[in-house]
Parts: sequence; structure tokens; C-alpha cells
Amino acid sequence: MTANKKIAIGDAVVQPGKRANVSLPVADLYTSTSLHMPVKVICGRKAGPVLFVSAAVHGDELNGVEVIRRLLRLKALRSIRGTLLAVPIVNVHGFLDQSRYLPDRRDLNRSFPGSAKGSIASRLAHLFINEIMSKADYGIDLHTGAINRSNLPQIRANLDDAETLDIAMAFGAPVVINSNIRDGSLRACASERGMSMLIYEAGEALRFDETCIRAGLRGILNVMRHIGMLPQKQTSKHVTPVVARSTQWIRASTSGIVNAKARLGSTIAKGQRLATISSPLGDEQEDVIAPFDGIVIGRSNLPLAHEGDALFNLSSFTDVPKAGDVVETFASTHQTDTANAEST
Repeated sequence: MTANKKIAIGDAVVQPGKRANVSLPVADLYTSTSLHMPVKVICGRKAGPVLFVSAAVHGDELNGVEVIRRLLRLKALRSIRGTLLAVPIVNVHGFLDQSRYLPDRRDLNRSFPGSAKGSIASRLAHLFINEIMSKADYGIDLHTGAINRSNLPQIRANLDDAETLDIAMAFGAPVVINSNIRDGSLRACASERGMSMLIYEAGEALRFDETCIRAGLRGILNVMRHIGMLPQKQTSKHVTPVVARSTQWIRASTSGIVNAKARLGSTIAKGQRLATISSPLGDEQEDVIAPFDGIVIGRSNLPLAHEGDALFNLSSFTDVPKAGDVVETFASTHQTDTANAEST
């Protein structure tokens, strides 16, 4: 078997068979306190792909931070082929402030590839691209919904690319979405470089969700096995995902107090009542109706809404009952799996 190559990240050079904690300097705080982007480099003895796994590109999206923490504790990584670059906190400033954004209110995931002489967001984006993405063959970026908004575990990727489709299906999230690439996003940079990259969306900002965390950890391991970084597991439980045809946010047609009827992951029929919006005195009431058959893959958790607020993200499928069965199987598998996630 061919030996792996050393890899240089920042000022560190990590040799095959070694691990290193690398701190990449980012903009200091006002107090002149130094900040660093933490990176764990695991360089296997044997040759293989280079995979980056990142989290907290939006600083308040915390599930991915815990996914990476658990990933790095696994004994399975002792036999890794290739190199793993784990970056649990990309947006360090936002993480400290429990904020999606950087101090200048810019969205880091609209600032790539960035510039060494640009804004704080642009400089951080430039650092990540040059030190992490440029060294990798594959990428998995971990996200959640926004504050007061939850996402069903799902993969978003460019499914028109055959290799990306393969690893998206291998991940094992119940739903896979062919998502448009947005300018300035990390995924746009990956696409320009010809890199296969997945976005894992699951849970809500500023909250840990055990099902989402376990599913994310298992999904990363599934991808690592699929691309040859880890040996295949003979008895691995694996959900066969369903690919969404389209997604649509169902919005409030009036303002008021929301009494939601549809749960995350629910199978919905066209014409079904998703929620009721009432006035505070209860003398006015309006139903929110599903415009098509589908699965709820995202929803607002806030019981208040203004007219036009997004309430439910409804995804359509060629075979909705089959998609519902997949989501139900996924939920039962992860909720009844009482094994310690850190002993995988």
C-alpha cells in the first residue's frame, strides 16, 4: 500500500501517521486578545483522500461542533487512510458572540473565496480557502436551521455531479436535495474547484439535538468508508435516502398567534391544515393549508408570525408515501439507538 503524504497547514507540517492541533490566527478582539481557528489534522499512514469537515461557519449553529468533537474521539480514526482536516469552529467571532454573523454583520457563507485585504469576513473566508479547502479532495460542511427554526436532517448538494450524488446518497440522511449554488458560498468555491462537497443541515441554532448529532456523525463515517478512508462496516445500518424534487416555504398569509399542527418530518397531503393563525382575542382565525403532497423538512418553532413569515418548508417527492416511510425509519433508527455515540 502506498504511503500517505505529509500535509502543511499554517506553520505546521504533519507527517504520515501523526496528528496535530493547529491554530490558524484570525482577527484579534478589541482587547488585543488573540483568536485562532482550531484545526485537528489526522494524517494517516496509508495514502487516501483528503477530507475536510467543518462546522460553525455560522457561529450560532452548534450541532456540528459536537459532531466533530465526537468524531475526533473515535478509535476508528486510528486506521484512517488519507488525511482528515477537522475544523469545528470556522466563524470563531460569531461562535463567541452566539451569533450567525461576524462582528461586521456579514454572513461568512456569502463571503467566499474572500481576500487577504478585505473585510473581517473576507479575510476569514480567504484563510479557510487557502489553508483548508485548497488541501482537500472532499468536503462536508455542517449546518443547522436558524434561531427558532429547525431542519429535518438532510443533505444539500449539486446532484448533477455524479460523484457528489454518490457521496450524498452514502451519507445516509433521509432526504437529499439538489440545491442551487449561491454566490459567495463555500459550496460555490468547491464547485469552481471541481470538489465534491456536501452540506448537512439538521436541527436548530443554539441548540443540541441528539438525533441530529448522531445522524451527522454516522453520516461522516459513511462517507469516509465510501471514499476509502475507513474500512467498510459489514453490519452498518444505512437508510436509503429519497431525493426531493423541489422544496417550498409555506408562508403566513396573515399576522397572529400560530398553533402548528404539522411536526417536523410529517407526511402531508395536499389541502391538509398545517397550522392555524389566530388573533390574540381569538375572534379571527385563518388556516395554513398545504398546497401539495410532501414532507415537512423545516419549520418555524416560534408561535408568533407576521404576514409573509416562513412557517413550514415542504418538500415534494415522486413517491411521497415511500419518502414518509424513509423518514419514519430514520427517526426510529436514531431514537432507539441507545449505544454510546462516542464508542462507534
